[in-house]
Amino acid sequence: MRTKETVVVSVGGSLIVPDQIDTHFLKKLKTLVLEQIKLGRRFVIITGGGKTARRYQDATRGVADLTPEDLDWLGIHATRLNGHLLRAIFNRQAYPNLVKNPKRKLDTTKPVIIAAGWKPGWSTDYVATMFAKKLGATRLINLSNIDYAYDKDPKKYKSAVRIKETDWKSFRALLPKKWDPGLSAPFDPIAAREAEKAGVEVTIINGSKLRQVEKYLEGDTFVGTKIS
Repeated sequence: MRTKETVVVSVGGSLIVPDQIDTHFLKKLKTLVLEQIKLGRRFVIITGGGKTARRYQDATRGVADLTPEDLDWLGIHATRLNGHLLRAIFNRQAYPNLVKNPKRKLDTTKPVIIAAGWKPGWSTDYVATMFAKKLGATRLINLSNIDYAYDKDPKKYKSAVRIKETDWKSFRALLPKKWDPGLSAPFDPIAAREAEKAGVEVTIINGSKLRQVEKYLEGDTFVGTKIS
């Protein structure tokens, strides 16, 4: 079947391993992707590190002083462990190697490419955005554990307002100027800048509600935040 569209999906590590590996989520994700492949879509899926990364980082902090680069590498290798998990799950449909470098040329007809963290200074949001730019993808889905992005942290501020749809200028004004390995933000500010330049539309959707991803891909009203 002729490829209709390449969709980049960034999967938060908290969805893959909230505490133990969430096989229920993984089964639902695989079913969604396989159904969309039948419709002619191709997927690049980038995995985050989530709690696995934080556990290694916290454990190491308890023993030694860490540089920001040390922290970053621990997180990167956690993303790769999760990436190998997804590559194995999509074994028949996926490109046979886990991809780390978003600048690498890929020559494959496989409908699924699994990628993970690359190097210090590059969040998985940034890696996902660079894949979108390189492959000409105009839609990037950020699967997280929230229904919407907010104008400020809703855990700290009761007045926080959820964002259903916004433009890049307004959204970027809500983000910090720099990214660091421990940053808590709905999207990497550096990746946001690159997505805006490339004209990539980013949606933030709760990974526990994958039906919303289908709705978004088909152009229907969905629960989530759209930035374009």
